[in-house]
Amino acid sequence: MEWSVINSLSRKKSISQLLSETQGRDGLKKTLGALDLTMLGIGAIIGTGIFVLTGVAAAKYAGPGLILSFIISGIACAFAALVYAEFASSVPVAGSAYTYSYVSLGEFMAWIIGWDLMLEYLLAASTVSIGWSGYFQMLLNGFGIHLPVWASGALGTAPGAVFNLPAVAIALIITLLLSLGVKEAARFNNIIVFVKLGAVLLFILVAVWYVKPANWSPFLPFGVKGVLGGAAVVFFAYIGFDAVSTAAEEVKNPNRDMPIGIIASLIVCTVLYIVVSLILTGIVPYQLLDVAAPVAFALSFIHQDWAAGIISLGAIGGITTVLLVMLYGQTRVFFAMSRDGLLPKIFSNVHPKHKTPFVSTWLTGIVVAVIAGITPINTVAELVNIGTLSAFVLVSIGVIILRKTQPDLPRSFRVPWVPLIPILAAVFCLFLMFQLPLITWIRFFVWLIIGFGIYFGYGIHHSVLGKADLSKQLK
Repeated sequence: MEWSVINSLSRKKSISQLLSETQGRDGLKKTLGALDLTMLGIGAIIGTGIFVLTGVAAAKYAGPGLILSFIISGIACAFAALVYAEFASSVPVAGSAYTYSYVSLGEFMAWIIGWDLMLEYLLAASTVSIGWSGYFQMLLNGFGIHLPVWASGALGTAPGAVFNLPAVAIALIITLLLSLGVKEAARFNNIIVFVKLGAVLLFILVAVWYVKPANWSPFLPFGVKGVLGGAAVVFFAYIGFDAVSTAAEEVKNPNRDMPIGIIASLIVCTVLYIVVSLILTGIVPYQLLDVAAPVAFALSFIHQDWAAGIISLGAIGGITTVLLVMLYGQTRVFFAMSRDGLLPKIFSNVHPKHKTPFVSTWLTGIVVAVIAGITPINTVAELVNIGTLSAFVLVSIGVIILRKTQPDLPRSFRVPWVPLIPILAAVFCLFLMFQLPLITWIRFFVWLIIGFGIYFGYGIHHSVLGKADLSKQLK
């Protein structure tokens, strides 16, 4: 009996079996190209991180040394991105890290990663919805329009606040868009990405002339520890390139386009983060940056209010696309886990007209809307980071194992210097995990325990792979 359970936990899916599942009536529609993927990645990465987190991380953690925090997080993500690019080009199937783990580490580890990804995407989408609500209300206030206090935020965030109505509304609107088709959602994303890249470039072009090098002194007011703590916080800013890999099954030429989309989006965003953080701390003393909209605040600080207004519009658009990609990523992870039998079949049902996982899309959107409506933003952000980092660690290990177990697997993109690069990816991500507070670890372990209960109570008994193994034994 014990041996049977161990076999169940370690059973792996073959890549040929995964690829066969993407064909036929239940397959997703292949409509995306390299540009769509790159824009999807930029849409996810440039948003809350650059428009919100830069200020908090500078004021509370790193000061002008924020640039080093972004570089450290960027290096960790660069190593992880190479790993993801190899997996995405050789296993072009929905599910991202969950699917990669199923072929390399086995079913139980795949479940853990899938459960981690749920934590990442659900809470990231909720966090972004709350951030969008803040910028949207600032924009309305600028026109003299004020929401009722009860509808302006979650209970406890402000006197009289009960429910964050704008956060709920935007989550449901994006859910509707995603349910209608991935190409329609990608087209919307591409347009908004150009808008927000324009807003970021506007900030750089306007603000660079007001930089005062004296504001960079002291460069490390909180010491090296502050820079490392800042790196763990701003890691949230990079979450998104991994969401590109969840689109693999809907890409026309995944072997070529997946690595391009993942790596190109990360490079573009890392350069922009470094430049913006350098300028931001150069024009405003870091102590003043602990505000909800630091980029717009910085422009007001140098009396460029006309540009601040444009930046606020760009921020709203930018945060909207982050929400779109986070919701998209979650629905595809649901879809993959359900198709494998680890979650109920209803989550992998594909709409006959729109060719989208309709039910899981709406379920995800409703859950995100509820969390965003009733939860303060600071409660969820750090949990997102630890869930993502743990997934990165396991995927990095997985690529080493797959190189050993399936050396002849066709790989249009190969991680250089294996096992060194995957090991560095795992080490960097573990290091950032240990910079997070103890309470975040406690909440993370509670989440994992809940996941164990669902797997052993439902998933292990309904696994498609498990049923196939059982039928072979009976024969």
